[in-house]
Amino acid sequence: MNQTSTIAVLKKNIKACTLCADHLPYPPKPVFSFSMKSKILVVGQAPGIKVHESGIPWNDASGDRLREWMQVSKEQFYDTRYFSIVPMAFCYPGKGKSGDLPPRRECAEKWMQPILEKVPQIKLTLLIGQYSQGWFLNEAKKNTLTETVKSWEEYQPKYFVLPHPSPRNNIWLKKNPWFEKKLVPRLKKKVKELIS
Repeated sequence: MNQTSTIAVLKKNIKACTLCADHLPYPPKPVFSFSMKSKILVVGQAPGIKVHESGIPWNDASGDRLREWMQVSKEQFYDTRYFSIVPMAFCYPGKGKSGDLPPRRECAEKWMQPILEKVPQIKLTLLIGQYSQGWFLNEAKKNTLTETVKSWEEYQPKYFVLPHPSPRNNIWLKKNPWFEKKLVPRLKKKVKELIS
């Protein structure tokens, strides 16, 4: 079986996944985008309600800020020659006390490795938020998200570790001005190199 048919089969299987249907507030509607050609992998948490409704990853205020950090247009961001977008969980997990619930673990446990095997051209992975950082960095992750992001240079050149770009994190961004002064310009430069 050739590579393209296996990637097509994988996508079809993910779209049909009902692994955690019993725990979700709505019927499963997996949201993701990946291709064998992509250079950059974006790993977030799980779709929010707006993304669940539109079926388009990062199609909300968080996505706008993320694209701003990378200095890319929507057209570039959704072009799978450049970006694969694979959250830690593909379906909206529902509301918690302070924001959305964490991504369901079953999802990454079942699908992350098979996807990573199908995106061989990836040169850079963006780990957005604590869940993706925990999964990919394992022991190398620090005790808090802030410490992990402060140590961002340790994870180069393979990873950029980022806080979630949600408007809920405006206070974090105000408290940590170094992030937009030091890390973001380096991120823009690296992304530009990879997609130009």
